[in-house]
Amino acid sequence: MRLSTAFAPQQLPPLRALQAFEAVARSGSVMAAAQELGVSAGAISQQVRKLEELLDLRLFERRGKGMELSTWGRLYHKELGSAFDRLRSAQQSLWRLRTESGLTVSCLSSVASKWLGTLLFDWQAMHAGSRPKLRLVGTEHEPDLQSGETDFRISYGQQSRHHAHHAELFTDWVVPACAPELLAPCPVRTPEQLLALPLIGIAWESAHLPPPNWADWARSAGMHEGAADSALAFSLSGAAIDAALAGRGLVLAPMAMITADLIEGRLVLPFDHRLQLPQPYFLAWDRAALNKPFGHEFQQWVLAAGRRQARISSGEIALNRLKANAPGRPADQ
Repeated sequence: MRLSTAFAPQQLPPLRALQAFEAVARSGSVMAAAQELGVSAGAISQQVRKLEELLDLRLFERRGKGMELSTWGRLYHKELGSAFDRLRSAQQSLWRLRTESGLTVSCLSSVASKWLGTLLFDWQAMHAGSRPKLRLVGTEHEPDLQSGETDFRISYGQQSRHHAHHAELFTDWVVPACAPELLAPCPVRTPEQLLALPLIGIAWESAHLPPPNWADWARSAGMHEGAADSALAFSLSGAAIDAALAGRGLVLAPMAMITADLIEGRLVLPFDHRLQLPQPYFLAWDRAALNKPFGHEFQQWVLAAGRRQARISSGEIALNRLKANAPGRPADQ
């Protein structure tokens, strides 16, 4: 064969021709390669001949109806076979990640422990037969959703701008809450009586627009400047709520983070006067997560849970209605 000048060394032959050659060289026959690739034996032979013409080399020695790799063919397949092995390995790895790794959900720590974590049992109950894997990570750090390590993220306010794909979940409201035993010595009937109790604060240091504090609540209740001051403040709302659950004082808590405790009677609202947070919570996701098993279903489920929580936090769904009926699956009901 004379050396072809129509095909430059750096120019790759058509992928179909390379695939056909690799399959014949690996399997040892045209028929086996045809079955593997789902085409006719004639199509395989045509692609192999096309490759030989482009390379101006004989890759196979024809012996009757059989074919053996030539010296050039063995050298070529040694390199090409390794490349196709890596391609197949990449495909298998992607399949395993998509089907076996489950979903990883990152949340602000308090959201993970006090809101989404309490709802995930409903999600699991809905899919009891299939038992989808789900990993919940509580962290203040915003993950890189495109890294493949995290599928979904629940953030507050401006933090959602870090992510390409996101949707609003709900805007929460804060309300004074405490353990029932804190009110046993003296029931609260006025804002003045309420503010005389030990007050627990939440210092939202990372918030772009800080949520209302006890001073804001006092002003909105018609009381003078400086009427409320908390001697103890936590940077995590979950820790502040835990202190209130232990009977240590009254916390100005986000409704979403205490809904389960209110339903179960672990916390009560001595004076139901609520203030809305200045920014909403958001759900963000990597687009690839929606292609995972249950990825799209989980996204829609969380968004529905957010719509329902918005109605609970604003008071549109009354707490006595929630107490009378066990919490159902999150739905825009």
